[in-house]
Amino acid sequence: MDWSQQTVLVTGGTGSFGKKFIEILLREYHPRKIIVFSRDELKQHEMRLSGFDHPNMRYFIGDVRDRDRLRRAMQGVDIVVHAAALKQVPACEYNPMEAIKTNILGSANVVEAALDAGVRKVLALSTDKAVNPVNLYGATKLAAEKLIVQSNAYAAHTHTRFSCTRYGNVVGSRGSVVPVFLRQREQGRLTITDPRMTRFWLSLEQGVRFVIRAIEQMEGGEVFVPKIPSMRVMDLARAIAPEAEIEVIGIRPGEKLHEVLLNEDEARSAVELDDMFVILPAYEEAWFGQGWKQRGKPLPDGFRYASNTNSQWLTVDDIRAMVRPIEAAYARARTQP
Repeated sequence: MDWSQQTVLVTGGTGSFGKKFIEILLREYHPRKIIVFSRDELKQHEMRLSGFDHPNMRYFIGDVRDRDRLRRAMQGVDIVVHAAALKQVPACEYNPMEAIKTNILGSANVVEAALDAGVRKVLALSTDKAVNPVNLYGATKLAAEKLIVQSNAYAAHTHTRFSCTRYGNVVGSRGSVVPVFLRQREQGRLTITDPRMTRFWLSLEQGVRFVIRAIEQMEGGEVFVPKIPSMRVMDLARAIAPEAEIEVIGIRPGEKLHEVLLNEDEARSAVELDDMFVILPAYEEAWFGQGWKQRGKPLPDGFRYASNTNSQWLTVDDIRAMVRPIEAAYARARTQP
C-alpha cells in the first residue's frame, strides 16, 4: 500500500495512541494528509504547539456522537483509524449512558459516515476488556467490535471495509497504573489490588506499528490480535519502586485478576500466524476473503490466549526498560513551573 497517496483520519487523534500513530506516519510513511478528529480544542492547540504542525495535517473539532460532523470530516478520506473512546473503567461505570453514546453509538456513526463518504478502510481499536467483559467499558467495546465487523454486510456493494485490532494494556497511556505508582513511590508505599494479578503489556510504539500492519493487510471483517508478553503487577511494582512497601487493597469492582485476548469460542474461527492471531467473523456473508485461512493455521480445540498462561513474560529488568521513558517524562513534568 502506498501511504503517500492516502488521506488518513484519526478519531481521538489527540490521545496517547493518536499522537504516536501520527508521529510515526509523518516520520516514516508520509501520507498525503492526516486529519485529527477530536472534541477538545485545547488538546488540539497543545498538540500543534508540541510539534504536530506539519503542513499535511488538519484539525477538525468534532465528536463521534455527531454523525453529520463525521460525514463532513470524512470527505475525501481513504483510511479511518477509530481510536476515540471513553476508556476509564470507573468513569464508564458511573456514567453508563455516556459510555454507550460514545463507544457504541459513536462507532455506529463512524460506520455510517465512512459508508456515505466512500472511505476504503476503517480500522477500530479494541481492548482485551472486550473479551468476557465484567465492566461496562468492556461491554461497550465488545458491542463496538461486533458492530464494526458486522457492518461489512452493509458494505457488500461498496469499496468500504471494516476491521478491528484488539490488544492489551499500553505502557504509560492515559489511565495507566505506571504514573500512579510513580506518584505513590514518593510516599514509599504502593497499592496493589491483588498480588496474583497479570496483564498483557506492550509499548505505545508496538501498538501503533501493529495497527499500521493491520491496515495494510486487512480484507474486511477481521479482528487482529498480536502476540504480546504478559507481566505480573508485582513485578511492575518492583521495577518502579523496589524499596517501597506494598499495600494489598483488594480487586476493585469491574476488574479482572487476569485478562484474555482470545477466548475458547473465538478460537474456533481464528487462525494463528507467527506473531498474531486473526479472528474471522462468525458469519461468512461478512467476510470478504478467505486468504487468512491459507496464511494461518487453525487453533486447537479449547485454545485460550490469557495473560496468566502466556508463554511470553516480561522480567523486572524488561519492565524497568519499558517504564524508563515514562519515568523521565514524569520527572520533567514535576520540575516544570
